Amino acid sequence: MEHHQRQNRNSSSTSYDESAHSRGKKIPTKQTRYSKFSNFNQRGTPSNTTDWDKGVHLKTRKSSQEEEDEDTDDSANVPFLIGTCPFMCPGGERTQREQLRDLAVFERLNGNPRKSSPGLAVKKFCRTISTKHVQASGVRPLPVLEDTLKYLLNLLDTKEQPFEVIHDFIFDRTRSIRQDLSMQNIVNDKAIYMYEAMVKFHVISHHKLRSCANSASIHYLNMEQLSKTLTSLFDLYEANQDSNLIYKNEAEFRSLYVLLHLDSYSKPAGESLSLWFRLVSPPVMRSTEMCFARKILRSFRMGNYKRFHCTTAAEASYLQYCVIEPYINEVRAMALSCINSVCYKLHPYPLADLSKLLMMKESDLECLCSACSLETCTNESGDKLLSTKQTTFCYPKGGFQSYSFLGLEEFERMTEKE
Repeated sequence: MEHHQRQNRNSSSTSYDESAHSRGKKIPTKQTRYSKFSNFNQRGTPSNTTDWDKGVHLKTRKSSQEEEDEDTDDSANVPFLIGTCPFMCPGGERTQREQLRDLAVFERLNGNPRKSSPGLAVKKFCRTISTKHVQASGVRPLPVLEDTLKYLLNLLDTKEQPFEVIHDFIFDRTRSIRQDLSMQNIVNDKAIYMYEAMVKFHVISHHKLRSCANSASIHYLNMEQLSKTLTSLFDLYEANQDSNLIYKNEAEFRSLYVLLHLDSYSKPAGESLSLWFRLVSPPVMRSTEMCFARKILRSFRMGNYKRFHCTTAAEASYLQYCVIEPYINEVRAMALSCINSVCYKLHPYPLADLSKLLMMKESDLECLCSACSLETCTNESGDKLLSTKQTTFCYPKGGFQSYSFLGLEEFERMTEKE
């Protein structure tokens, strides 16, 4: 697809190895490619997997430490695997899960919990059997993995199930896709596009899960997989890197890593941001997306709420907005605290002016003031005002409600449609 081509790429500058199942971007010797990519696995998604034909069925979504304790990566001692499974789910796994009544709601044929079909069942994420014991018939090749991912992401449009149910299913099955990619050492451009799509899923979920009740644990697990998938995507970029050239979407996805570090208390695990910046290529650092992320980072940490909101409204992409959105109300509350503390007591601050500054509706601002334990009043003209020098200010204990962001209504409508 045209929009996935690298920027400034010369079509004659790179060769492809069609005979090697399109694993590598360039054509190194087999020994070189083996040593370079044989241990390419995203953290927490091991090269080991289960053999459903042997009846192994384990729970998924364990913690990273549990995953590390159970993994035994010996992929460096075995040849690369080329999958031959033509379906989204191997037949042996589908049959066993039918017998165990282990079918997700999306996999049930006519709602029957004991019956599925090749067009509905999708391979689950499982592990603990060494790669050298896995049969090619249980692993899906790249074209099948691409079709499977497209099928899964299309489920986001369904309105028949709550988003938590949809997320839980796609969350698990995309981990299985990454596992099959890793076992076959597929690290070419198509793998990059798939990882970008999976990162996008986790970013949008990060935004949408905030409005779901009792989703704290799901939100945490989604953030964990977002961090791991993003790290793997960066590894793929570097494995396919050409000097002074970047993928079209690379700058935006790398900017997401910066935005996920806005709050030092909730930043994803990984190296420090200052060290990470040193490793980013100059073309990415000069990109519009990265310049935006650095401006937002600086504004947030300096408490410059006006610049934070104006920059977000003027420059944020939808994915960047999904990451920033949880911090917007935090910055608004910080602005209320500053204005309450420094403004002259005898001159209350008009909510109409403050709402423009914070880029929100006046009615939403009044609710935010109340949530922060600040009282508002009305003057003789009927204008609502924020009385300053109040000593009752505090951040809402139960978290912030969802308030509008003037200038980004289009993004809010996009979220509703997702």
